[in-house]
Amino acid sequence: MKNLTQNKNLRNIAIIAHVDHGKTTLVDHMFRQSGLFRENQEVKDRVMDSMDLERERGITIAAKNCSVKWGDTKINILDTPGHADFGGEVERALMMVDGVVLLVDASEGPLPQTRFVLKKALENGLKIIVVVNKIDRKDARPQEVLNEVYDLFIDLDATEEQIEFPVLYAIGREGIAQKTLEEERGKDLSVLFETILNEIPGPVYDEAEPFQMLVADLSYSDFLGRLAIGKVVNGNVKSNEELVCINEANETKNLRVTKIQAYEGIKYGEIQNAQPGDIIIISGIEDVHIGDTICTKENPKALKRIAIDEPTISMMFGINTSPLSGREGKIVQGNKIRERLEKETLRNVALKVEDSPDGENFIVKGRGEFQMVILIETMRREGYELSVGRPQVIYRKKAGKTLEPIEHLFIDCDEEFIGVISEKLSRKKGRMINLVNHGTGRVRIEFSIPSRSLIGYRNEFLTDTKGTGLMNSYLQGYEEYRGDFPTRLTGSLVSDREGEALSYSLYNLEPRGILFVVPNAKVYEGMIVGEHNRDNDLDVNPTKGKKLTNMRASGKDEGIILTPVMPMSLEKAIEFIQDDEIIEVTPQNIRLRKIILSAQKRHTLRGKAFSGAQ
Repeated sequence: MKNLTQNKNLRNIAIIAHVDHGKTTLVDHMFRQSGLFRENQEVKDRVMDSMDLERERGITIAAKNCSVKWGDTKINILDTPGHADFGGEVERALMMVDGVVLLVDASEGPLPQTRFVLKKALENGLKIIVVVNKIDRKDARPQEVLNEVYDLFIDLDATEEQIEFPVLYAIGREGIAQKTLEEERGKDLSVLFETILNEIPGPVYDEAEPFQMLVADLSYSDFLGRLAIGKVVNGNVKSNEELVCINEANETKNLRVTKIQAYEGIKYGEIQNAQPGDIIIISGIEDVHIGDTICTKENPKALKRIAIDEPTISMMFGINTSPLSGREGKIVQGNKIRERLEKETLRNVALKVEDSPDGENFIVKGRGEFQMVILIETMRREGYELSVGRPQVIYRKKAGKTLEPIEHLFIDCDEEFIGVISEKLSRKKGRMINLVNHGTGRVRIEFSIPSRSLIGYRNEFLTDTKGTGLMNSYLQGYEEYRGDFPTRLTGSLVSDREGEALSYSLYNLEPRGILFVVPNAKVYEGMIVGEHNRDNDLDVNPTKGKKLTNMRASGKDEGIILTPVMPMSLEKAIEFIQDDEIIEVTPQNIRLRKIILSAQKRHTLRGKAFSGAQ
């Protein structure tokens, strides 16, 4: 019989919400009101979004830990990503907490990514507090939204105990919360802090068990080396104690703890002794991976490893082999790219790296194209130069049948766009499963659709809905392959020589399609300079200048005015390329190109394929 005890001086909570529902802003005010910052201290907004990409995009990418004090109780807060592509981050974070604050927008209600994280929290049996945020919005409908939250809990097979959750109403950006809508407007977040202390249990541990800690995250310090972050499940630990690490193969490795640190606000400070339930950072371990157990040498006992959902897409990464390689990036070698990708898998358990069959490239497997975009953008900013291919869906085989990942897709758009969206998604093997019209002019449509159908569809969707549509999805499961469909209906305009693009030639190419390059941009044979109006590729010469004669025209030539070119983003590039095309990524530019640069070789291969088909 286990002798379980509760650590009442500690609470570990995760805050979960859909992208842009005010999660990071609310945490900012929790910091301020708990006395973490001095009154006159200058603090930048969204203090938990520490990565440049998070600040630019306004989203949370990596799960991060911090702590606040309320009275005598320490509250460890984990800020989790709202996007399903970062599910690996979410699953690790939920392993360290005993309760969850679910933040929902009072107008938009619970959206798909909320559903994804909430499902994981319910499966872990965590206590949940619901906070309806942004009740000051003009289009707020808090009561309806609360009913939608109840429907969501029922839909996710929550237990009766889980459905009886406490509800608070908040205005996150003003840092106020209240228990009911009718009462006078709240003054601060004290109601939220009190509810956390009363409703969410302190960490439970077994007094008879020795020290055990599950590694849920990794970091690196130039002074201390590899850092292992995790929750103390049982027992106590002191610095300089001799411990062992149990890996995936159940092998034990000796280690000596050189330093123990715990979160104090957004930073961490050294502590001499860690209690059960503490989220701590241990240094002095070189060979450690997420999911490993750190425990005593005398009584080694492994904890249950973190289970992560399997990857659904893969992308080919390789060195940049274009004629312009090595001119813009500091790091271009294949072994350096491999090292960087392997370093990423240590911190991100949802990613896997394998060598490609040809041995020259690397296959990176992950949750979604957005996760890949963030990885590529981060590497690009670190000075890497590389090439990446089109995302490919990972299929499964079962009883001789091919299974493919299926997404549950939610679309929120104006009524007038129902026709065009339904037509396009049915062509991509999507099936409409629900349509809700609240009579406000906007509708919510739900589809069951293959994951591969959504690769490259987001930009098209925004064009079709004139930028007003919202599109979200989560992985529903695997189903039998639904059949082929055409991917892109347009071809590429491909440069047939090296040189600099000139205004005169680009002006004459404009009727052929949409251009991606500007005058004076460097181009090479095989580089894609635009999208062709028709469904075939077209070799063009973007470097052709105007022939000059010694005869002057009576009137001077008109100035050439070109249509402005939209800068190429990574998302746009990944959505555009076909299977025979790749993206050249450098710190300064994103270029599209054919895998086979030589026009002659491409035509020869196409001719062979055509004669073989006949």
